[in-house]
Amino acid sequence: MERIPPYLHRAEGELWLTEDERDNLKMTYRIKTVLFEEQSAFQHVMVLDSYDFGPMLVLDGVVQTTSKDGYIYNEMIAHVPLALHPAPRKVLIIGGGDCGVACEAVKYAEITRIDMVEIDETVVRASRLHLPEVSGRLSDPRVRYCYEDGVAFAARAKGEYDVIIVDSSDPIGPAEQLFELPFYHSLHEALRKDGLMVCQSQSPIFHSEIMLKTYRRVGSLFPHIRLYTAVVPTYPGGLWSFTLGAKQELPDPDEIRFDKQAGYANEAVLRRCFALPEFLSELLEGADREASRDGGR
Repeated sequence: MERIPPYLHRAEGELWLTEDERDNLKMTYRIKTVLFEEQSAFQHVMVLDSYDFGPMLVLDGVVQTTSKDGYIYNEMIAHVPLALHPAPRKVLIIGGGDCGVACEAVKYAEITRIDMVEIDETVVRASRLHLPEVSGRLSDPRVRYCYEDGVAFAARAKGEYDVIIVDSSDPIGPAEQLFELPFYHSLHEALRKDGLMVCQSQSPIFHSEIMLKTYRRVGSLFPHIRLYTAVVPTYPGGLWSFTLGAKQELPDPDEIRFDKQAGYANEAVLRRCFALPEFLSELLEGADREASRDGGR
């Protein structure tokens, strides 16, 4: 009998992946073939070739990125902070095992070093082999691969980085600590005096409690905080949020300059991504009022 990898099933002769987002929401993808499958020391890793989204990285049954739309997320989590920082030289990426964020960062000639800290080497290996549209088969001497726990790595770094990008998976399993206050404190300490950080903060529609908790925790440490969004079709709800914290006052978004080759990001998109839907503005205003009553975020 044919062995079907975990998280996949057959129906009427077709192979399917069903992602359990929550009790009332499941997303199902028809799969052509399994390109890669391995149980690592941390999680189950697959690269699946899907009909609509092409090859996709799947960790513990959850889609992380795809060849069809992965560039949207990677461009927005990378280029917004890198365009806002006046002179990014040294960059830390925590997570980002698909190499997509690092591929965007290497477009900046002024960056001299990129430390990519990914706990699971299997994710990097699978992505470089089977997800070239995302990983770009990344080969740049400025990129240093560090296969270790991002929380421990950040705790050791003191005043080293201009920009820190936290490209984490959902706050379960290995990534759970990447949403906690002690970790954000370590990021604050790891940044230089004009440094800034950004992290993905989940869906404003389906994960608003996680988004607001992230916003409050980052805001309790950084004097300047902004939230922005992008639309990523394979993520639950499509609309996705990013939280940015800075040690020094950020420039007006209208001052952003951007000339890198990209598929989603351009100067107008980077300037306008901070314009939020009304429901999201109201959520953040409520969080700010609550922080004010409590004497701080």
